[in-house]
Amino acid sequence: MKAFQLHKGLVAPMDRDNVDTDAIIPKQFLKSIRKTGFGPNLFDEWRYLDKGEPGQDPASRKPNADFVLNQPRYAGASILLARQNFGCGSSREHAPWAIEQYGFRALIAPSFADIFFNNCFKNGLLPIVLPEATVARLFDEVAAFPGYELTIDLERQVIVKPQGEEIPFDVQPFRKYCLLNGLDDIGLTLRHKDKIAAYESQRLATKPWLAHTMVGQ
Repeated sequence: MKAFQLHKGLVAPMDRDNVDTDAIIPKQFLKSIRKTGFGPNLFDEWRYLDKGEPGQDPASRKPNADFVLNQPRYAGASILLARQNFGCGSSREHAPWAIEQYGFRALIAPSFADIFFNNCFKNGLLPIVLPEATVARLFDEVAAFPGYELTIDLERQVIVKPQGEEIPFDVQPFRKYCLLNGLDDIGLTLRHKDKIAAYESQRLATKPWLAHTMVGQ
């Protein structure tokens, strides 16, 4: 998992309440058993005018020019500004996969659905909860200033606005540790790979029959 420490990026506004995971990545794209390739279909039903199916070439699709991520001023955005209850609906982990693979590194909203919130941390995304009034001001500033960027300093737990004003945010210490060090659940386990290998060797030495497959059982 890619570590998150200090990130500066263009902000894109998703000005809708209760954006659910089926809107983030529609159900037909869940057929894939891979963990990659979901970025082109992020917000598929809003982003395109034609119905999308797995395996389609995005260049052959009909983009919706009115959708925020298709507007030239937000090209290359890596911070998504959202409204309340972002990521509600089903618990599909494909939603943070699609967001991360599109190019976003952080999300800012007044609230997130619990399972989606947890899945973000497990996939290298930083979801930041701020007061609704603060988020509303950020929406106003993004609309007023093309090219609006924010800097997110996870170590210091602050968002730095273009003029230097800092907005503090909370993050649970263990989640912060994992993001700073780029550790997902597998990475956390592999920190102990030497102890695991030593245990397996010791167990095999004392119980060698465990290495053999029982035939006919």
